[in-house]
Amino acid sequence: MNRFEWVNPTSVEQAVAALEQGAVIKAGGIDIMDLLKEHLIEPTRLVNLRTVRGLDQLSDGEGGLRIGSLVTLARLADDPVVRRRYTALADAAGHAATPQIRNSATLGGNLLQRPRCWYFRSEEFNCKKKGGDKCFAIAGNGENAYHAIFGNRTCAAVHPSATATALVALGAVARIHGERGQREAPLESFFVAPEADVRRENALGAGEIITEVTVPPPAAGASSAYIKQGEKESYDWPLAEVAVVIEQQGGVCRRASIVLGAAAPVPYRARAAEQALAGKRIDEGAARAAAAAAVQGATPLAQNAHKVQLFQAVVRRTILAARGSAS
Repeated sequence: MNRFEWVNPTSVEQAVAALEQGAVIKAGGIDIMDLLKEHLIEPTRLVNLRTVRGLDQLSDGEGGLRIGSLVTLARLADDPVVRRRYTALADAAGHAATPQIRNSATLGGNLLQRPRCWYFRSEEFNCKKKGGDKCFAIAGNGENAYHAIFGNRTCAAVHPSATATALVALGAVARIHGERGQREAPLESFFVAPEADVRRENALGAGEIITEVTVPPPAAGASSAYIKQGEKESYDWPLAEVAVVIEQQGGVCRRASIVLGAAAPVPYRARAAEQALAGKRIDEGAARAAAAAAVQGATPLAQNAHKVQLFQAVVRRTILAARGSAS
C-alpha cells in the first residue's frame, strides 16, 4: 500500500476542492480498503466524506425520499418509512453483505463500488477494465459462472450494487456536486456500459461527488419488492437479484418497472417483461409470462446458462411479492 495524504473536509465545497488529481473519495471505506490492498488504486490523497456535515440526512416528504450519500445500508433497511413506502430499497439494503458491513457501508459507496469480478480484482490479470486487451471471463477457458448474461461481449463483470437495482426500478435521481456547481442524473442513465467506456462504471466526472439520492413518491396503487438469490443466503454476493415496482388498480397492472441485478455490467431494465405485464391481472400466469420475457435476448456464457432459468424464477417470485405488498 502506498503512502497518501488524509483530508477531513467539513463541507461539500471543501471536499470538492480537495479532489485534485490522484485524490480518491472515501465514505464508509469498505471498497476502498479492498482496492488499496489489491493495488487497483494508488491515491496520493484520500478525501474522507465522513466529516462532511449534512450528508447523512434521511427524510421523506412531498417531493419523495431524500437520502444523503452517507446514510448507511443498515439505516435504510431499518427505517420504518423506507420499509413501508419504498420496500424494494429497504430489502435491497438489508440483504447486502453482512450486518457489520451494512452498519459501515454507505449508499454512495454502494452505488460507486467497483466490479467484483475476480479477474479485475486480481493483480495477475490485466483485463480490459485495467487497460488490457482481453476480458478473461469471456476468453478461452474463462471462469464465468457468476458473470453477466446480458451485455457481456466487451466485459462480462456484473454490476455489484444491490441498492442500484432497487433505485433504478424506483426511478431515483442522483444529485451531484462538482467544481461547476450542482447537477442531477437519473440513475438509470448514470451507469456506464462497457461498450461506451470499459474503464469506468458510472458518469461521475473528475472532481464530482454524489451528495444525495432522491426517490419520487410512490404513485397511487404502487408497491414494490426485491428478492436476492445467492449460494449462501446470509451474506453471499447474488447470483440473481430483481427489483419490481408495480402500479395497479383492481389487481390489474397499469405500469411496471422490472430491473435485474447481477445480470449485466449495469442494472438491467427488463422492458419486455414490463410490457408483458402491463394491462394484465397480476396472477401466476402473468408473472410467468413476464418472467419469460425478462430473459429474452440473454447471451449466457459457457458456464452460466443456469442464470437464465434462475432469473426467470426470481422475476416471477418478485412480481408476485410486489403484488402481495400492495396496500
